[in-house]
Amino acid sequence: MWFKNLQIYRLPAPWPMTPEGLDELLRPQVFAPGSSLELQTQGWAPPLENGSLLAHGVNGQLLITLRTEKKLLPTTVINQVAKAKAQEIEEQQGFKPGRKQMKEIKENVKETLLPRAFSILRDTRAWIDTRNGWLCIDASSAARCDELLQLLNRAIDKFPLANLHVQTSPAAAMTEWLAGGEAPANFTIDQDTELRSTGEGRATVRYVRQSIEAEDVRRHIEAGKQCTRLAMTWADRISFVLSESLAIKRIAPLDVLKENADALAQNDAERFDADFTLMSGELAKLIADVVDALGGEAPSMR
Repeated sequence: MWFKNLQIYRLPAPWPMTPEGLDELLRPQVFAPGSSLELQTQGWAPPLENGSLLAHGVNGQLLITLRTEKKLLPTTVINQVAKAKAQEIEEQQGFKPGRKQMKEIKENVKETLLPRAFSILRDTRAWIDTRNGWLCIDASSAARCDELLQLLNRAIDKFPLANLHVQTSPAAAMTEWLAGGEAPANFTIDQDTELRSTGEGRATVRYVRQSIEAEDVRRHIEAGKQCTRLAMTWADRISFVLSESLAIKRIAPLDVLKENADALAQNDAERFDADFTLMSGELAKLIADVVDALGGEAPSMR
């Protein structure tokens, strides 16, 4: 259940949306397996296994899932088959196929191979905190976020989503924390760090599972580098990596949270709700503290 990443966006707080209302909006784009000739298909799937609603809700927290089905048809395979086909055609017509003909050959090969290609399913989840006005996507790349947001914007007319802006850039703040050897309140600095030059060369230094000495920090800063990734722990409850883009990655609940998991759940559905409630409650507090540590939100974005 726990998200591994948070790509964070702003919504009005509170945002008046219910699971039933969101389900109705997403329903026209419900996921359906693609035909044998479709390379990729996307749509909304129930977040809860065997569930009926496309938006699962608990106490103002919503969970949605974008499902993607993609056929595995490597370009190398297409090129190999097309090359063999081109040789056959060359023997028949007495000269090599031209560029236009080769393009047609590859398209025909692709259409022939596509029905036999294997399919893989990939889910991208998003959590919506309607009370505090957050939309968070569990994705490590901007491309996967864009896929989900494009489909969500089509489903919700005039979707009131905005990027999250803070007073102090994460890179500047993380560099200051490292230089001063002190994390902001409620946080501790862990052992993974990345510093990158702001110059053309973009020279990068990474410390993995290794503490960085104060002298090394000063030397790198004087050389024009800034901290672009910093591993931290929040309130002895969650470890994570903060990036220069304000993405929170490699999220891991610590033992104190695992011990608090609801042992009274009677079935999978109750356990799912208990885990979702715990995760959303903790991550909402983490986001608030991260924003505060970065000087708060920019007034123009409130």
